[in-house]
Amino acid sequence: MAGGWSRDGAVQDQIDASVEDAIQQARSHLPKGESLTHCEECEAEIPQRRREVIPGVRLCVNCQEIIDNENKAAGLFNRRGSKDSQLR
Repeated sequence: MAGGWSRDGAVQDQIDASVEDAIQQARSHLPKGESLTHCEECEAEIPQRRREVIPGVRLCVNCQEIIDNENKAAGLFNRRGSKDSQLR
């Protein structure tokens, strides 16, 4: 049910568009090209199985975990500015 001047389904269309944008952004961060045999950060050997499963892989598991944790921590702030976050 839409309200005001919006048509029925407008909210779902907006949700779908947001999800599609997030999918496109995630896909743009996937590695491309030929996988490296050694990590570009620490120069440790990247296991053959990892290179087969993730085409274009450039980091070993340990370095990838470090980067993922840093990115996760950077994304933990409240973007909506809810009342709860403003009261602290």
